[in-house]
Amino acid sequence: MKVKRGNPDRSNNLNRLIHQTSTGEKVWRYSKSIVIQLPDKRNVLTASWINGGYREDIQSLFNHQLNQEEIDYLEEGSVPGFMQNLAENLGLDPERTSGFLTVADMDNVAIVTERFREIEVTSIVTAGIEVNGGRAGDDASYYELNGNYEFRVGTINTILLINSHLSQSTLLRAVMTAVEAKTVALQELMAPSQYSDGVATGSGTDNIAVVSNLSSENLLTTAGKHSKLGELIGKVIIRSTKRALSQQSNLNPDSQCDMLVRLERFKVQANDYWEHVKRVYQKDNKAQFMPQLYEFSKNPLVVSLVASLLHTVDEINWGLINENQGKKTAHHLMKTLPSLLNIGKQPDYSALLKEDDSIIQNWIKVSSWCIISLNEG
Repeated sequence: MKVKRGNPDRSNNLNRLIHQTSTGEKVWRYSKSIVIQLPDKRNVLTASWINGGYREDIQSLFNHQLNQEEIDYLEEGSVPGFMQNLAENLGLDPERTSGFLTVADMDNVAIVTERFREIEVTSIVTAGIEVNGGRAGDDASYYELNGNYEFRVGTINTILLINSHLSQSTLLRAVMTAVEAKTVALQELMAPSQYSDGVATGSGTDNIAVVSNLSSENLLTTAGKHSKLGELIGKVIIRSTKRALSQQSNLNPDSQCDMLVRLERFKVQANDYWEHVKRVYQKDNKAQFMPQLYEFSKNPLVVSLVASLLHTVDEINWGLINENQGKKTAHHLMKTLPSLLNIGKQPDYSALLKEDDSIIQNWIKVSSWCIISLNEG
């Protein structure tokens, strides 16, 4: 695929203004792109493939949704070259434009603004981590040699607009605070890593750009968590990241109120329950059992209990809790499930709970017993 040069791509013609800051930054919606036009005298710190790093001459930023043809091209082609051509097709100066790529739909962009006295901070976020969400320290998915590696899609792209004047070092501090805030959003959603059983801290291809106003008389020298600027950055990033993930990936408190969803990061699936029930309870009607499982899985009481158990598993994995002591506590919690669900009998825990089995294996056994008991009443 060759991206056309010259006149702007008519499929990407300027559509409408969707946001404008108090200092004149304009956010435009194209068919497959978000374009931010910057006034003069802006400094930018960006992780982009084109015109990345610290710059004081950037006129515009874009966030572009890739289609499958473009993804196929990028598997073999030059990412910077593609992005420079894309800037031209968007009618932008490729030498004074920076930007990001994503598979997220631009309909799902989240724009959030926070203000305090003279300070205004706006975040513009698209997010999708169901493909390559990961946790810092997970096993790598590729090895780069001399700039060659496999192109990955699925990312959280963040553009942060600050109306005050920030130095280079303060811009970098703003990036640090923003990245921490993104991680807070993912932790509060219990977003799963796709490469381990941990909670994701981002995707493998996240990008960020921070823009400040060199013409502002309000010179801010820190953007850390103790500063008001840092507080505002944290709040807009958390809110916009959560909103974008909800809109793009249906990752939100409602979707996470599900036992099976919580167990996914430990590679437990609904069929694991069926195989256990079929083997232990001699059941043969899967079509009858599965709706019972799904109903049970969405019970908030069940989700609350499994969340406590999985956090115990996490703390054992982190070395904060002794495994034997953690298992003992987990077994005690599991034994409360029948009474929590108003089941008038108790199973034979001596036969059901095995010390050599993992907490999750024992949970499957206890919760399966409860599903059967509830439906045989």
